[in-house]
Amino acid sequence: MSHSAEPQPLTARRSGPLTGRVRVPGDKSISQRALILGALAVGETRISGLLEGEDVINTGKVMRALGATVERTGEGAWSVRGVGVGGFAEPAAPLYFGNSGTGCRLVMGVVAGCPIRAVFDGDASLRKRPMRRILDPLEKIGARTTDAAEGGCLPVTLQGARDPLPIEYQAPVPSAQLKSAVLLAGLAAPGATTVIEKEATRDHTEKLLKHFGAHIKSISDGEHGRRITLEGQPELEAAPVVVPADPSSAAFPLVAALIVPGSELILEGVMMNPLRTGLLTTLKEMGAEFEKLSEHNEGGEDVADLRVKTAVLKGVEVPPERAPSMIDEYPILAVAAAFAQGTTRMRGLKELRVKESDRLAATAAMLRINGVEVEIEGDDLIVHGKGRAPGGGVVATHMDHRLAMSALMMGLGSEQPVAVDDAAFIATSFTGFADLMRRLGGDLS
Repeated sequence: MSHSAEPQPLTARRSGPLTGRVRVPGDKSISQRALILGALAVGETRISGLLEGEDVINTGKVMRALGATVERTGEGAWSVRGVGVGGFAEPAAPLYFGNSGTGCRLVMGVVAGCPIRAVFDGDASLRKRPMRRILDPLEKIGARTTDAAEGGCLPVTLQGARDPLPIEYQAPVPSAQLKSAVLLAGLAAPGATTVIEKEATRDHTEKLLKHFGAHIKSISDGEHGRRITLEGQPELEAAPVVVPADPSSAAFPLVAALIVPGSELILEGVMMNPLRTGLLTTLKEMGAEFEKLSEHNEGGEDVADLRVKTAVLKGVEVPPERAPSMIDEYPILAVAAAFAQGTTRMRGLKELRVKESDRLAATAAMLRINGVEVEIEGDDLIVHGKGRAPGGGVVATHMDHRLAMSALMMGLGSEQPVAVDDAAFIATSFTGFADLMRRLGGDLS
């Protein structure tokens, strides 16, 4: 699906109970990293359960452009033959990432450790997202930014380091993409590269690096932080990767089941990494109950089936230190908050301002146009829930897939239909979303 295509409006209407058993697509974060690390490993990496959304497909194309062999062998099954650490070839054309901030920023890290030049570009939405925070530490490692749009935005031309240097870097903001870019650049440097983060962010890069044979350790640093140290110049060895279901994607049918009366769903194989389950923690505080079934481990990640039923929710305060573990889930949490009784205050959401859209402002606008009382104070989002949402609005999605899905889930429980101006971007992370929700009983057309 092309982002240059005509807009695809979609409307959700109040539905009967949502019921059934379903598996949402594979985790986007792990899918991206599996392709990248497979391309840096020696030998053939077989990946199953890969998310075949646009963001991940674009990363696969970029890995091919940099010299790796990337092939689809079946539904969700992919093979990657890598070139080894520091072995990427200079691409003949700009590397195009579409809407994928993760793919772009992580690959910047890898290119920074290779003696090659590459141009990074993306769609109109990605061109607005800040890259300077990534480029600053990469330049300390020895890479050079030879060209960039105003404010350090895409398109960016990056000249990788001929002799990359190991660094110790204190991350100024909690960002798994920033941390991962520095660690991936550090793969090519001699000695130890260290990243210190004040708030622990998702650790998929660390786990997969270890899975592929890198020497990496992570220890507590301060009350909520981590100190991650990677020994450079390893020979990464190909290793099979099983991608669990994406908890960020599971969040949409999960919240829909909570707010649509009489619903009961089982969501299969959802990743339970504690650095990704902030939404579940918050919803439990609001009154939701989840039953974990078939708990097991796949590729270093805890996985479980989740049973969820309709619940009576109440407003809560969400602490700022929880943000890294649910940074992508705030729009759908805001929907749950609208259907709760009482005020929900989500603190410390500065990072939402630099997502696919200004998600903080866009989430507030989504609620407001559908009759929900909401306000922004500083970096806090405050939703005054009344146990219902009037609906009736048309939501401007700003090319943001998560905003579109959140608005549609609101519509399944609202008194009046909720429409989105463009649902095309949902394909970046959740292929077949509308069809899946229809199978569960949702009214989307």
